[in-house]
Amino acid sequence: MTDLYAKQRAMRNMRQAAMQRGVVAILDVGTSKIACLVLRFDGPEATANDGVGSMAGQSSFRIIGAATTRSRGVRFGEVDAMQETERAIRTAVQAAQKMANTRVDHVIATLSGARPRSYGLDGQVGVEGSVVAEQDVSRVLASCDVPDFGDGREVLHAQPVNFALDHRSGLSDPRGQIGNELAVDMHLLTVDAHVLHNLLYCIKRCDLELAGLASSSYVSGFSSLVEDEQELGAACIDLGGGTTGISVFIKKHMIYSDSVRMGGDHVTSDISMGLQVPMATAERIKTFYGGVVATGMDDRELIEIGGETGDFEHDRRTVSRAELIGIMRPRVEEILEEVRVRLDAAGFEHLPSQQIVLTGGASQIPGLDGLASKILGQQVRLGRPLRVQGLPQAATGPAFSSAVGLSLFAANPQDEWWDFEIPAETYPARSLKRAVKWFKDNW
Repeated sequence: MTDLYAKQRAMRNMRQAAMQRGVVAILDVGTSKIACLVLRFDGPEATANDGVGSMAGQSSFRIIGAATTRSRGVRFGEVDAMQETERAIRTAVQAAQKMANTRVDHVIATLSGARPRSYGLDGQVGVEGSVVAEQDVSRVLASCDVPDFGDGREVLHAQPVNFALDHRSGLSDPRGQIGNELAVDMHLLTVDAHVLHNLLYCIKRCDLELAGLASSSYVSGFSSLVEDEQELGAACIDLGGGTTGISVFIKKHMIYSDSVRMGGDHVTSDISMGLQVPMATAERIKTFYGGVVATGMDDRELIEIGGETGDFEHDRRTVSRAELIGIMRPRVEEILEEVRVRLDAAGFEHLPSQQIVLTGGASQIPGLDGLASKILGQQVRLGRPLRVQGLPQAATGPAFSSAVGLSLFAANPQDEWWDFEIPAETYPARSLKRAVKWFKDNW
């Protein structure tokens, strides 16, 4: 635990050093694409306000380089073939550097797989003076009972989401306030350590220094949920290529995260097998003609399936759009059913607002929002990332939610446990196992 704490602090110091230098790269290593954005930090006064709000620190940076490349060697959001992924990362980073016309040494990365698991912790201490000081916040964070999350897992986020001072709950920062008893609720997110280490090693092999790490579903929520949704409670469903990330926000903090090991690539592979066509053809058919809701017209709309077998008859086949939808819909339903199971386990129905926002590349399948509101039974909308300065038009779609969210996270990171000087001898004891349903009682 102490080792991790030191690692995260070192990373935070590196991020600050990179920001002082003025440029940092954002790296989204996904199953279907690798995106790299180069950010330049100018400070709010240097950036002309061109209709972009100052929310979440948008006015403190500008995107000066952007590039994407087809992902290789990544399965379920996890590095599967080191050399292939390394090559793809180098390609994306070099192209973004070329556009930015500057060299970048530090990257902040996001990962989507690694089987995330959420824990809710709480702690309570007496305030030493009459006014809450930084030391008291450190002590109350150290007093949280950390569950035994098992070997082979590492903490990715450990964020205080709510402070209470003498029964006044809902404080975001108690420092400087007067009181006797200080309590905290904390959200802890753990991931598979080997997945984390593989990604770190891969980035190191690309001659880059890691200056920060975040969960993809967390940063997607950051960029796709509007302020009201983050405040009142909403779930962000990030439909990627290999995984579907789920994050639940309330009071501007993520309080639950999970992922389903299925995504848009699984729909493509169903089309490939169902129609007996290569994956590239299946992807093209899905993008141009796909959908999940069939109408009477779709029986009559025929899609030409080009092939490369050399057999003229076989290569000139057609299939009706209704048949294509018949192949796609069951898989999309399966993904959404799995999402519903995760949200039920999180106690999502206890939140004051039950808004659900769909984002990620696979959320662009026509009719998905209607199907999702049937299965998830809530208000569902499609989310696009916030506008940030310098973002190329090609990168404004839902597929870039996590890359844009990571930029916002880099500019304005939320407090993490390792940002406070926690005394080493009062390190949290790994004792109590707690369920995630803690926030039912707290909100």
